[in-house]
Amino acid sequence: MKPITEITSIITKQLSCIPYFNFIVLLLCSVLLFQSCKKHDFNPPPVGAYDLQLVTDGLTSPLVLTEAPDGTHRLFVADQTGKIWILNADGSKMSEPFIDISSKLPALSPFYDERGLLGFAFHPNFKSNGKFYLFYTAPPRAGGPEPGVSWDNLTRISEFRVSANPNKADMASERVIMEEDHPQMNHDGGTIAFGPDGYLYISIGDGGGAGDIDPGHVDDWYAVNAGGNGQDITHNRMGNILRIDVNSTWGKMNYGIPADNPFVGTDAKAEIYAYGFRNPYRFSFDMGDDHKLYVGDAGQSLYEEIDIVTKGGNYGWNVKEGTHCFNTDDFFTERAACPMEDTAGNPLIDPIIEQPNYANPKGGITLVIVGGNVYRGKSIPFLYGKYIFGSLSADDEEAAGKLYLGKPAASGLWGYEELKLKSFPDDLGQYVKSFGQDLNGEVYVMTSGQLGPMGNTGKVYKLVYGVRK
Repeated sequence: MKPITEITSIITKQLSCIPYFNFIVLLLCSVLLFQSCKKHDFNPPPVGAYDLQLVTDGLTSPLVLTEAPDGTHRLFVADQTGKIWILNADGSKMSEPFIDISSKLPALSPFYDERGLLGFAFHPNFKSNGKFYLFYTAPPRAGGPEPGVSWDNLTRISEFRVSANPNKADMASERVIMEEDHPQMNHDGGTIAFGPDGYLYISIGDGGGAGDIDPGHVDDWYAVNAGGNGQDITHNRMGNILRIDVNSTWGKMNYGIPADNPFVGTDAKAEIYAYGFRNPYRFSFDMGDDHKLYVGDAGQSLYEEIDIVTKGGNYGWNVKEGTHCFNTDDFFTERAACPMEDTAGNPLIDPIIEQPNYANPKGGITLVIVGGNVYRGKSIPFLYGKYIFGSLSADDEEAAGKLYLGKPAASGLWGYEELKLKSFPDDLGQYVKSFGQDLNGEVYVMTSGQLGPMGNTGKVYKLVYGVRK
């Protein structure tokens, strides 16, 4: 194809000697040629064109990165151990944390733990009201899911305010928004984010254990699998994506219920936005398009999944694991058949992306899927509008995280391919813990050399175009 400058020159030379009608035709053709060239320019670049640029290190287990919506261009990074650090506009990390809630957490297991400071979100009006929100696990309340069994922890969503010092939170400002007793250590979910509608979305896992069948996992409509919280919407708020209004109250609660939440006026928990999840650990809203909600849901032993979540949707767990029928009698063998809808007639919605777990007897590639972000930045036009996600590691024996790129399909499961990185030709040599995005749509990757919250090998990288002249 000729360069666009050459095409323009040819058109210009012909304008003086063609009728008006032909001019219009030629002009339309030039537009089509330009669009064709534009499409050509956005073809994927060669292998190794992408890379990760180190932003900061010395962290433990970074899980959240977000930019303050106040014009300061500061990035805030939440570490699982309870501290939030500020990265200034020049990239330097402040010597003191913005907030430290480590004393509010249960003692974390250094080798592996799904508890801690898991979520962080600024109020959309943070610039004027100074409010932000944390999702963290607190020590358990008295009692337990059944006699002789204690709760493991307490899921807590709290509101805080910034102090007179913009780089310090006011610790005394905590206002507890929501709490939920959690039966086991794992499957805490942990993402919180304000949607384009201004409401706060919250992901909470099914309560932990395995198979959604342990103490604290109630019986649901699917008796064959003897569980559980994923399909139940009346007894507790686990295994769901919740949506609440932090700008109002509801009864004795410190939040309101959006009037169009799908179960308002029914026997179900009014906070529930969507259900049927095992551990929806990381989710994000697309900053562009129609702001789709992408949720990464960690699987049991066979399949991992990414879902596009819509209001009132049932995403299948524990009737299904990915697109397959789950079996509580044997986690490594699929049931031959299972229902395709629940007893209320709601279809069990399949994921858009499915990856086989490393433990899958048929062969697998990932330990846990990690939900990411749709790239909306300007520095890598090849990736614009593409969904980027990750793998915690290839297995449970080494730090071998990878990044992937979703390939949309008109129907059914999407394809995906590994996002090859110039400086990491095989894998990252680190665990991929999470993803983040700044207000310009650029994507960041958070990693650690340790599976659990220990040491200081945690790093934050920025995804960049890796070809250097």
